[in-house]
Amino acid sequence: MVFSSITFLIYFLPIFLLLYHLVPHKFKNAVILIASIYFYSWGGPKFIFVILGTTFLDYFLVNAMHNQKTQGAKNKFLVISLCLNLGLLFYFKYCNFFIDNINALLGTEISWLKVVLPIGISFYTFESLTYVIDVYRGVHKPLKNFWHYQTYILLFPKLIAGPIVRYNDIADQITNREKNYTPNVKLSGFLIFCLGLAKKTIIANTLGMQADAVFNLPPEQLDTAAAWVGALAYTFQIYFDFSGYSDMAIGLGKMMGFRFPENFKNPYTSGSVNEFWRRWHITLGVWMKNYLYIPLGGNKGSNSKLYRNLIIVFLLSGLWHGASWNFVLWGAYHGVFLILERLFLLRVFEKLGKFISVPITFIIIITGWVIFRNEDLNYGLSVVKQMYSFNFFDGKFAMNNDFIFMASVALVFSFFAITKPTQQIQEKIYGESFSNSGKWLAVFVSITLFYISLSYISALDFNPFIYFRF
Repeated sequence: MVFSSITFLIYFLPIFLLLYHLVPHKFKNAVILIASIYFYSWGGPKFIFVILGTTFLDYFLVNAMHNQKTQGAKNKFLVISLCLNLGLLFYFKYCNFFIDNINALLGTEISWLKVVLPIGISFYTFESLTYVIDVYRGVHKPLKNFWHYQTYILLFPKLIAGPIVRYNDIADQITNREKNYTPNVKLSGFLIFCLGLAKKTIIANTLGMQADAVFNLPPEQLDTAAAWVGALAYTFQIYFDFSGYSDMAIGLGKMMGFRFPENFKNPYTSGSVNEFWRRWHITLGVWMKNYLYIPLGGNKGSNSKLYRNLIIVFLLSGLWHGASWNFVLWGAYHGVFLILERLFLLRVFEKLGKFISVPITFIIIITGWVIFRNEDLNYGLSVVKQMYSFNFFDGKFAMNNDFIFMASVALVFSFFAITKPTQQIQEKIYGESFSNSGKWLAVFVSITLFYISLSYISALDFNPFIYFRF
């Protein structure tokens, strides 16, 4: 089940919110847990037992680790927990990838059962790891209540596609969030949810159809114009798809009394690749920094070690997105640009100024998305080559008026907050302070967007979710 489905919007969400707000506070976590199990089971009934089993084992492993008196004993329990979580992730997500590559490299015929990927496994695995590692580091004590831990991991707004929430960030909210049960917080949550829903169903889906139309063509039928249309369509699709889903998750959290961390902050207004990664999928970037980059040594030591750490982090970041070489190359691509920026490119961007560095960075990002989009690596590289060949002929693709209009809307909203005044307007829209007239306006806008989004879902037989498989 995904947020942008009729089943969720018309049936699941209203029933859940009604029950959630009717029951006393002490039963709200139970409602969340039952609803979350049902929510996940809808799309992956077999795999709910994998999550329940790993959370059950992790809870007791972490508590046992915390109670050990010697560092050696603590280390053993840490290793067991890490092997459990990373082992499951490797088994479900990467076994087929590595065996296929071994067969291709060595000419062997190792047979392996094709494993179906559990929905959202990367997201909840990373959250399990944060809990384990933070307890080990002494950031917080382990939970004494098993059901609180289950609620943290299975909390359905963030279960499928994040944001990746560290337990330490919402520890108090698991047990006490009554202070967040205010009309303004709930209205803000509903507005943000509807904005995210509109991003996904109205903008991303329309652009996604154009991206598919282009990238379904053989490369020889694409000229430079067609390649750029497909690249731009996908660039906006993935942003409004994923940021829309994150907005829906954050909005749902607010309606339930939770405050999840921000996950996107106008990434296409970035003046460098380094800045882009401070604005894009923020919670993944923070995770990689705290649990991989810094343990590797971060920016301490020689420049060669710094560059090594960057490449390792971004290769693994690419692999995290999917078990395919295009994702690995995409990660390496970003890692190389981050190294180049530290060598000289960042100084060049600073001299050029924001209104030149932003378009250059945007072109770098667009090119990377073409590699990311196409699991057929040769096809993706052919499209990139066509983008920069300046070869114009009558490409076999067509742009309809819906796409042209929606691409213009996407362009405006992607760069809306590039100035301080417009950024302040955006912050006010996503804030929680409403005047009396502002409350009525927020209600009107939310209901209107909700209704239009439902119309798009009903009318279009196209409603993919890009990050659903990650």
